[in-house]
Amino acid sequence: MASRHKIALWAAVLALVVAVAFLLVGNSASAGHELVLRSGKTGKVFARYPMAEGDTFTITFIHSVNQKPYSDMYRIENETIYAEETRFAEFGAGVETELNEGEILSTGKDGEIVISNIHTPMKHLSYIVGTVSDHILTVGEKEISLRDLCGRNATVVFTYEKK
Repeated sequence: MASRHKIALWAAVLALVVAVAFLLVGNSASAGHELVLRSGKTGKVFARYPMAEGDTFTITFIHSVNQKPYSDMYRIENETIYAEETRFAEFGAGVETELNEGEILSTGKDGEIVISNIHTPMKHLSYIVGTVSDHILTVGEKEISLRDLCGRNATVVFTYEKK
């Protein structure tokens, strides 16, 4: 009877070790990573935001030609930033007019035009912060003014890096 208890105890310990190892390995790809915003001119770090695999962030701005909101959503996958979705109010100069293979065109709940399923790796992601209107970075529930953070007309480079 004592050997049955030992076997059961060892089986429980082994199951616990396997579960902990699975959790550690499952989270190791994104543990200690962050979205880093740098000056495209000097390399100075403006900010760092913790991010994990599957996390998203959005950049929203007023389009310079049609003066309507425009949003780009990005996702972290395989330690890379991927463009995933774009939302805008209307077609016009400087706005996508053709879909790439696999992309989906639809209408959002507020009537905006949505291009989804973009899934394009961004080897170099940068924005020039508006001089007339701001660019807003949304990370989780937090909205960050890039004008306040980086300054007007700043070139901001986005990378995903280990801490």
